[in-house]
Amino acid sequence: MTPRKLGILPGSFNPPTLAHIELANASENWVDEVLFVVPSMLPHKDYSGATLEQRLEMLESAGLKMPHSIASTDRGLFIDIGRECREHYNSATRLCFLCGRDAAERIIGWDYGRPGVVEELLSEFELLVAPRAGEFQPPKAFQDRIHMLEIAGGHDEVSSSEVRSRIARGERWEDLVPESIVEQIRKIYS
Repeated sequence: MTPRKLGILPGSFNPPTLAHIELANASENWVDEVLFVVPSMLPHKDYSGATLEQRLEMLESAGLKMPHSIASTDRGLFIDIGRECREHYNSATRLCFLCGRDAAERIIGWDYGRPGVVEELLSEFELLVAPRAGEFQPPKAFQDRIHMLEIAGGHDEVSSSEVRSRIARGERWEDLVPESIVEQIRKIYS
């Protein structure tokens, strides 16, 4: 069944964290399904650590409660990912990107190489933004296309980078990821 409203959650998921899961769950009042998209290349991050296949397997095993699907793409920018999703969902499906405050600021401030890309993006897709180390203040011109999500506190410092750093330092990291994938993460990153 094609969702009426689809939440697109792109990320490196290197590894998936509780913050990723919380972001997906926070969208349940806005979307019917969440599509986790793992790009095979990233425009602003190094692609190292787990392989693409391992990232997809970890997401599949993460114990997601929200109706969801998982996909990969060879595209890295949100506008390109969104347009690829549009090709696979009917034109009546409302597409919304899920992200934290930090990602929303990157989306709005990114140098796309030409003017008007942000306006184009937000005319085609909406943003659902969760607070992350602060609230996002959408520019007035986009307030009808950017919506704030309520998310449980305590995830501001949870990130895939933090998980990998703690593993490298021999510190406790297990409380930052879904319990169902702790062993997979241990095998991949240790």
